[in-house]
Amino acid sequence: MAIRKGKYTVELTGGVVISCTAGVAGKKESEGPLREFFDKTFADDRMGESSWEKAESALQTAALDILLQKAGVMPSDIDILFAGDLMPQCIASTFALRDFGIQSYGQFGACSTMAQALSVGAVFVESGAAQRAAAVTSSHFCSAERQFRMPIEYGGQRQPTAQWTVTGAGAALLERGGRGVMIKRITPGRITDMKLRDTANMGAAMAPAAADTLLRFFSDTDARPADFDLILTGDLGTVGSRLLNELLLSEGLDISANHSDCGCMIYDISSQDVHAGGSGCGCCASVFCSHIMPKLRDRELKNILFIATGALMSPTSSQQGESIPSIAHLVQISTV
Repeated sequence: MAIRKGKYTVELTGGVVISCTAGVAGKKESEGPLREFFDKTFADDRMGESSWEKAESALQTAALDILLQKAGVMPSDIDILFAGDLMPQCIASTFALRDFGIQSYGQFGACSTMAQALSVGAVFVESGAAQRAAAVTSSHFCSAERQFRMPIEYGGQRQPTAQWTVTGAGAALLERGGRGVMIKRITPGRITDMKLRDTANMGAAMAPAAADTLLRFFSDTDARPADFDLILTGDLGTVGSRLLNELLLSEGLDISANHSDCGCMIYDISSQDVHAGGSGCGCCASVFCSHIMPKLRDRELKNILFIATGALMSPTSSQQGESIPSIAHLVQISTV
């Protein structure tokens, strides 16, 4: 049964287990420091498709196919699926999943979508509305960059604060009962808007949302940063990570000893020319599903916070001069 913990946090007591995960990635990601952990990498970022959008759908299809194979289940064994991406109307997910025949809900939280999908899926399983649920998200450098920042063909100079949208996808299977890697608590994000408008500095826009969610979680639970082996943010990159730590220190909270960011982990920032690091729905999804989950299963990590951040803007809102509202969803994952 899910119970309230403080004002903002939900504690799950029914034993929602992340039983299996799969992560896939593109060529640039396969050249980075996490290359050995992905279940599959693609040497061609087109994935043999005729467009970048179709290539992104192929990423999601591959992630879900591998998840089903690793878990030893059929699509009909999954009661509900939560999926999302950065494309308008979540078309990467729609066309990736249309042949699986699984009941599904489209999710959009920008780069926070994986944490959102895990949160909603966990509540479904906890409540008994589903015995098995799946979460899958993806992003693709070319499909996202030409939509949100600049035409790729233009070849303009990228700003130092800009991040590189990850070509990748992650999928996770949630089940009820048993022991293992469990989702213990979730703290949904609040829309946070510091009125920033620079679409080439997503880290600065998203850092306040991550700080807000973390402060509310620690207030609700009386936990301390030292209680966690890892506090893993999604897609803040170098700029956003630095700002997050500064914002939290100003509130008397120091997470620097055990904080890492997926956008800083997936690439070798010093040699891969990604400027401030990685971003995109597929960034934290592929890092969590392929790199972090094995450490949890092997109990190298026992208690972590996974906080994925998202910039809730669109090409239309930016062209109309709007700011970049952001959000950050938190999931506590534990083996104890």
